[in-house]
Amino acid sequence: MSGMWFEDLTVGTVVEAATRRTVTETDNVLFTTMTMNPQPLHLDAEFAAGTEFGKPLVNSMFTVALVVGLAVPELTLGTTIANLGFSGIEFPKPVFAGDTIRVVTEVMEARRSSSRPDAGIVTFRHDASNQRGEVVCRATRAAFMRCRPA
Repeated sequence: MSGMWFEDLTVGTVVEAATRRTVTETDNVLFTTMTMNPQPLHLDAEFAAGTEFGKPLVNSMFTVALVVGLAVPELTLGTTIANLGFSGIEFPKPVFAGDTIRVVTEVMEARRSSSRPDAGIVTFRHDASNQRGEVVCRATRAAFMRCRPA
């Protein structure tokens, strides 16, 4: 396993994802159409050119999925039981095709499960920025994590 066990995820732990990802137009079009989202702001360059952004925006649901995914190898690969939910998601700046996303994650809370002695609940805050250092997504999520095997 390359993910961290519950015991390793103490409050204040900060992990920068080793992998960065440049978002492509194909990523945006495929995700948007696969999720049945007909929003022209994501799919129609002519429509988007008439907005304050001047070009298509990357679907924000793709952005948050990418942000969590980039954090998986160092944090939760093979050590998570389930994603429990998000208590907050923000998109302070837009993402466009060609932007490269990097993620830094901080452990905000961690507690043992009261119902499962082999697990704990960890709250992560994922901060994603683009190649200019602008924060493009902040997501706070809780995950059910495995404890280190005896």
